[in-house]
Amino acid sequence: MQTLTFEYPATSAVTSRTHIGVVGSGDLEILLEPNSKNLASVRVRTTVDGFDTVWRTVLDAFFANHPVAGRYELNDQGATPGVVGLRLLQVLSKSES
Repeated sequence: MQTLTFEYPATSAVTSRTHIGVVGSGDLEILLEPNSKNLASVRVRTTVDGFDTVWRTVLDAFFANHPVAGRYELNDQGATPGVVGLRLLQVLSKSES
């Protein structure tokens, strides 16, 4: 199990806790909660070691387009970059409703 942490500047913020997805083969769970900073703090816990660069690339691209503050907890069990992007969009969409 590998844990990665990232931080991104943010210009807007979520106001409520949100949960999307499941931890399962090839899937990803995201827990999102508000924080008091203009910062997106991301912690990735993954069962797949050695993909630091891939995670950074996917998250850099996502937060460049969606600078939303909060504490993001990503629990991964082999999700592809496409699934990661989808789940991130889902968690933001759900937090806005």
